[in-house]
Amino acid sequence: MNKTAKHSVMALLAVTLGVCASLAQAQAVDRVYAIDGRGEVVVDPYGLCWRTSSWTPAAAAKDPAGCTCDKDLLPKEVCAPKAAPVAPAAPKASPATAPARVKETLAADALFDFDKAVLRSEGKAKLDGVVARSQQLVLEVVIAVGHADRFGGAAYNQKLSERRATAVKDYLVSKGIPANRIYTEGKGNKQPVTKPGDCKGPKSAKVIQCLQPDRRVDIEIIGTQK
Repeated sequence: MNKTAKHSVMALLAVTLGVCASLAQAQAVDRVYAIDGRGEVVVDPYGLCWRTSSWTPAAAAKDPAGCTCDKDLLPKEVCAPKAAPVAPAAPKASPATAPARVKETLAADALFDFDKAVLRSEGKAKLDGVVARSQQLVLEVVIAVGHADRFGGAAYNQKLSERRATAVKDYLVSKGIPANRIYTEGKGNKQPVTKPGDCKGPKSAKVIQCLQPDRRVDIEIIGTQK
């Protein structure tokens, strides 16, 4: 036997002994694949894992290399990626109490004389009811928005609506509602309640009376119930 052939036989013998040893080691540690000295699975020239005599699909499912070597032969649930544990749902917070919105629309004929921004006694009585309502709440804000009818110029009606809203605020402050809780605004004649064809004709007592819904102060009270 020449030297080259002798070396080949010896190399083959060493590989065979190594595989046999790894097979014995795999069996000893309950592995079903041959493991080399590095702890890696032994594969043949075709990339297939070397199975030991104890290999079965059930045993391969328990081997750490089972899904790498024989994924197609194992149950899908064995090689499926494990889902991250679902964290328990956080307890739902109790819904916050929604602010109680109370809207009052006070007609100008109750609050003011026509074309005036001075509160009448009847108007003050109406506002006393608003004060009483606000005392039932943890008050957040009172919104007073003044309006005017179509008679008069736009600039004049804007100022008139603002003066009416301010008069309401001043009275509410005098009754104990903090000034910084009251927001006032004037809308002039830009937001009438009446429709365009409701009150036709030039200024007259009849038309003025018809436009009464437009001469108003909207008061909105916002807060949470006590």
